[in-house]
Amino acid sequence: MIFNKVLRAGFQAGRRFQSTGPQASARAAALREAHGGFSFELTDQQKEFQEVARKFAREEIVPAAPSYDRSGEYPFPLIKRAWELGLINGHIPEDCGGMGLGIFDACLITEELAFGCTGVQTAIEANSLGQMPVIIAGNDAQKKKYLGRMAEEPLMCAYCVTEPGAGSDVAGIKTRAVKKGDEYVVNGQKMWITNGGKANWYFLLACTDPDPKCPASKAFTGFVVEADTPGVQPGRKELNMGQRCSDTRGITFEDVRIPKENVLIGEGAGFKIAMGAFDKTRPPVAAGATGLAQRALEEATKYALERKTFGKFIAEHQAVSFLLAEMAMKVELARMAYQRAAWEVDQGRRNTYYASIAKAFAGDIANQCATDAVQIFGGNGFNSEYPVEKLMRDAKIYQIYEGTAQIQRLIISREHLGKFKQ
Repeated sequence: MIFNKVLRAGFQAGRRFQSTGPQASARAAALREAHGGFSFELTDQQKEFQEVARKFAREEIVPAAPSYDRSGEYPFPLIKRAWELGLINGHIPEDCGGMGLGIFDACLITEELAFGCTGVQTAIEANSLGQMPVIIAGNDAQKKKYLGRMAEEPLMCAYCVTEPGAGSDVAGIKTRAVKKGDEYVVNGQKMWITNGGKANWYFLLACTDPDPKCPASKAFTGFVVEADTPGVQPGRKELNMGQRCSDTRGITFEDVRIPKENVLIGEGAGFKIAMGAFDKTRPPVAAGATGLAQRALEEATKYALERKTFGKFIAEHQAVSFLLAEMAMKVELARMAYQRAAWEVDQGRRNTYYASIAKAFAGDIANQCATDAVQIFGGNGFNSEYPVEKLMRDAKIYQIYEGTAQIQRLIISREHLGKFKQ
């Protein structure tokens, strides 16, 4: 990786909030003391990550995005370039060849990439989601084998949980894994799997306890599955409303044999692993939604300062200026929400409440800001020759994947009410 080595060297000198435990607590305490207890300031190294990602997004992703949107082609050249720049897989532990970045730093990068194109960003972020179960639950051998190879070359992976009849209702998963000797035999079907046809390996959640009364916390097991394992059958690429260059497919598992050493933690631990990954991946999803909203705000602002009606720029009309003000407010608040959620989990604390708030709010404002941008563009906004109609199509999925807007509210209400029931 060309720039990755430079970033890693700088990272070693300036990292903060990248691990949990006593050292992370000491760093946090030192920072609080230096900044009087609270600070919005980024470190020089974080600013460097942000600037590299911003330059790459605006100079390389933005010009290429319309073509990928029209063709639906997988943007591997951009993904490879992101890998070379150290903008993908940065959270892979150092002992596996990565930089061991925290979620906060990952979010800074994600927001900038999403500004360029959320289809590209989703393909990259799906890698993070697929890797996260291995990062949080894999043993040393599993981490070195599956994460190490991704630090050595630009490979993709995928998170195989959703099924045709089990999206939000994860406990309704029907894919079965039956132990036979030193192997598990898997049969079932997954759906809406991002990177499904491009992955080198999958994280797979399957039911290992046939008892219908067994609670979800014990019924499911997490596996790592090589994509070229006999019986793994990716379906056709789905033609989606937005984020069209992202590779989304169904995957069928027919008598797929998985060695027992590919089980994460142990039988029955899969549900906890799968849900635990979301605490670390929902803040970056919120960051991606914020990046899209920022793009909508910037495009709408530039247009409003160029387009004239009734003898003056439309930005000078209160109706338009108030729309821009509302968009700016929402973008700033979404950014603060994802940063709080990321900061909490980097401190080693459970961030479920903050992660769901960030994901729900940012997903909503991405849709609101994209819609308002189209409105400001008027008839041009409804035309594919202008950038905002793509933003409007791309935004919708942020209210659906990695937990719908309604599921986030369910989690938030449960966490909120739980504080009062103790």
